[in-house]
Amino acid sequence: MRKYVIAALGGSIAGAVLATQLAGPLLAETAQKSQSSVYQQLDLFGDIFERIRSQYVEPVNSQKLIEAAINGMLSSLDPHSSYMDPKQWHAMQVQTKGEFGGLGIEVTQDQGFVKVVTPIDGTPAAKAGIKTGDYITKVDGKSLLGKTLDQAVEMMRGPVGSDVTLTLVRKGEKEPFDVKLTRDTIRMKAAHGKLIGHTAVLRLTVFNEQTYSDMMDGLKEAEKQAGGLKNIDGVVLDLRNNPGGLLTQAIKVADAFLNKGEIVSTRGRQPQDDERFNATPGDVIDGKPIVVLINGGSASASEIVTGALKDHHRAIVVGTKSFGKGSVQTLIPLKGDGAMRLTTARYYTPSGRSIQALGIQPDIVVPQPPTKGADKAKPEPKPTYEADLPGILKNDSISEAEKKQLSAEAKAAEEEAKLRETDFQLAYAIDLLNGMNVLDKEKGQ
Repeated sequence: MRKYVIAALGGSIAGAVLATQLAGPLLAETAQKSQSSVYQQLDLFGDIFERIRSQYVEPVNSQKLIEAAINGMLSSLDPHSSYMDPKQWHAMQVQTKGEFGGLGIEVTQDQGFVKVVTPIDGTPAAKAGIKTGDYITKVDGKSLLGKTLDQAVEMMRGPVGSDVTLTLVRKGEKEPFDVKLTRDTIRMKAAHGKLIGHTAVLRLTVFNEQTYSDMMDGLKEAEKQAGGLKNIDGVVLDLRNNPGGLLTQAIKVADAFLNKGEIVSTRGRQPQDDERFNATPGDVIDGKPIVVLINGGSASASEIVTGALKDHHRAIVVGTKSFGKGSVQTLIPLKGDGAMRLTTARYYTPSGRSIQALGIQPDIVVPQPPTKGADKAKPEPKPTYEADLPGILKNDSISEAEKKQLSAEAKAAEEEAKLRETDFQLAYAIDLLNGMNVLDKEKGQ
């Protein structure tokens, strides 16, 4: 490549030398001015910081001031870049790992007290006989009155193998009583499976380190109930209100149902940061039909899975438009035990399209009807999408003409959905045909 460049410039070498002689000092001067401007801004920051410390009406915490400045710098980039202090960073690690040292109790707050929703089977709480409806008033003798739910949960968590004493108030018991427990490893279940008729329903709530294995456990449980995979007609992959999580887990989940082809690609600022992830041979349900359920709460990793299965015509997508988060964040540990979440790439579905600020439009639009007893006269709150957030990344993969076409397709799908209000049977027939058309495309590949 270099030889071709030199040959092309050979005829105008004198002009190039002259331009270099003139431009060189100008470029150097511009770079120097830019660097000088940065130092001036940093000096300004230091001046403001010192004035706040010395002149603010009340004493201030210097560490909190600096952390707020760092977070302001990151949050000005886009809605998903941010600074995490040590406590938040630890909570994020627990969330992505999907397991922690604890007792295995689902709790809620009721009139200022911590109430047990349910003890999880097989955990220290269940083994100790803690019951639904119990109130936890103290942890190791320290009252929970006035504590937030997060603070109470943090007090109950701790190193695996350590002991903790809970003071409980139980209906039917005259006096509060103490229960001593030993903390164990508690796994947050990220996916559940069940059999409805001849359909395996796999509900994925988050994409953490346990998601793929929990999903496969759920599928095995459904197969067991059905008497084998041969007795299952298809799978519903329920990703509604799944906010996403780990990219690696999204790739594993999509790969489980694909035999070949691209799952997702990521493109960063530098070409060497670009990555492409492909499916490996093997479909865990042997090509049986899949329906993916999504809504406005399905974001990020959920959209990666949906986009891969949709683009390969492997699944029919049902529900409402997804959130539209098409960016990838990297978690970078920092000095002082904190970390920053920095947007480092955009991701693209197998068709090469970014869903950033657009979301994924279902093949069949099916809004969730109001819950029983809800006030029908009161309109449902409008969901918030990525496109509604301030300072979002632009979608760099489609033209204005393509945006208009996608909008027209979305409008047509919504019009078909409205037909259910006047002729539900006809609308149902059209939905069936649309679904069959998606699966026929997959078979033709």
